[in-house]
Amino acid sequence: MLLGGTFDPVHTGHVDIASHFCRLFHACQLRIVPAGNPWQKPPLLATSAQRSRMLELAFESASLPFELDSQEIVRQGASYTIDTLRAVRKEVGFGPSLVLVMGSDQLVNLHTWREWEKLFDYAHLAVAKRVGSAVSPADVDDEVGRVFFPRLALPHDIRRTSFGRTCLSEEVFVDVSSTEIRKNIHEANAAELLIPPAVLDYIKTNKLYMQDINGYQTTPGNCY
Repeated sequence: MLLGGTFDPVHTGHVDIASHFCRLFHACQLRIVPAGNPWQKPPLLATSAQRSRMLELAFESASLPFELDSQEIVRQGASYTIDTLRAVRKEVGFGPSLVLVMGSDQLVNLHTWREWEKLFDYAHLAVAKRVGSAVSPADVDDEVGRVFFPRLALPHDIRRTSFGRTCLSEEVFVDVSSTEIRKNIHEANAAELLIPPAVLDYIKTNKLYMQDINGYQTTPGNCY
C-alpha cells in the first residue's frame, strides 16, 4: 500500500487514513512516499530530511508495517505519482495487490494529474472521504467519474487482484489541514490533537514553521 504527500508536516489524518486502509486490506507493507518537488503545491517549508524524520516519528508509534520510500525526494525534477507507481511495479512485479491511498480532495483534482488514466494500470485507488470534499460522481470531473466509479470493488476483491479497482471509504474522515496546522502550530494546545506527540516535540525542538504575521518563515529549521 502506498500513501504519498508533502507531509509538511505529517498529521493525525495521515496516520488515521493509513491505519484504516491497512486494516481494511490486510496490508503487509505500507510505503510512505514524501514528495520531492510537488509541481501543484507551494514551496515546502520543511526540508526533505525533516519531513522524513517526522514521518518516522509519526508511524513508528502506529504499529503499522511502515517503510519510508524516498524515491520522489531523490528524483530530479517534478514529482509525478505515475512515475512512482511504475518504479514500484518494476521493483515488485505485477503479482502483488498494490493500493494507492488518497483523500477525496485529491480525487476531485485527479484529472489534473499527469497521465492519471494510467494509474489504474499499476494500482488500485482507495479514497477516504475528506470533510467538505465531494465524493459523488456529480462532483468530480466527468471523465474521472466515468473511470473511477464503475471500478468500485469490495475489499476482498481488491486484496486478490493486482490493480485497476477502486474503493471509496466513508468510515474514516479527514478534517486536518497541514496549512492550518502550520499557521497555528506554536499556539498553546493548538496542535496537540492534530499532530502525533513525537512529531510536535520535533517541530518545537527544531523551531519549524516559525512564521511572522505575513506567513513567511523567519526562523529556519535545523537540517541533518
